[in-house]
Amino acid sequence: MSDAVLDLDRVEKGYKIGKPGEIRVLRGASVAIARGEVVALVAPSGAGKSTLLHIAGLLDSADAGTVRIGGQDLTRAGDRARTRARRQAIGFVYQFHHLLPEFTAAENVVLPQLANGITHREAEARAAELLARVGLESRAMHRPSEMSGGEQQRVAFCRALANKPLILLADEPTGNLDPATAGVVFDTLLTLVRETGMGALIATHNPELAARMDRVLRLEEGRLVAHTGA
Repeated sequence: MSDAVLDLDRVEKGYKIGKPGEIRVLRGASVAIARGEVVALVAPSGAGKSTLLHIAGLLDSADAGTVRIGGQDLTRAGDRARTRARRQAIGFVYQFHHLLPEFTAAENVVLPQLANGITHREAEARAAELLARVGLESRAMHRPSEMSGGEQQRVAFCRALANKPLILLADEPTGNLDPATAGVVFDTLLTLVRETGMGALIATHNPELAARMDRVLRLEEGRLVAHTGA
């Protein structure tokens, strides 16, 4: 897909497990995600979802295959290029928010922008805009310990989107929340992704949330296949 914000082509990955050999986790996994497209990734625990997301997010390297982000082949890029791409083109959200506890909500959203060379004034304005968009303008000066789990995860979304990435990668972003809160938080995530026009690959065990995305892929025996049923 020429206009894909994320294009994984026949990605392979294995891990050595001692003398017997290795476990092949990914066996030619391929996916292309267009701008504005939200794709669900479903699979049993241990099937390789996190491995796939880490390779897509340039946190790990594939043994074979190609990883392109925004049309740029980053498969064999060096550490500096990979770090720059992670900072500028990729947003991450995990099951646990991983906010910096000593900083306020606003500061957690400002910091990645400063690391990307944005001025402090611009970063503060962007943080205020994002927090207002998710209904947290009144919580901007609160630290994570002073916010609920759902509020903390919404701050994590804002942080992931702070540098206007091309692709959002989310690993069970509502898995640590109760069902009611998870629904509200997921609504927020979908709204943010669709408003900004980025692509998104979201791993989830929740079939109801997966069904609300544009398409659902299942990781089976190391390959990505279209998911057509419950």
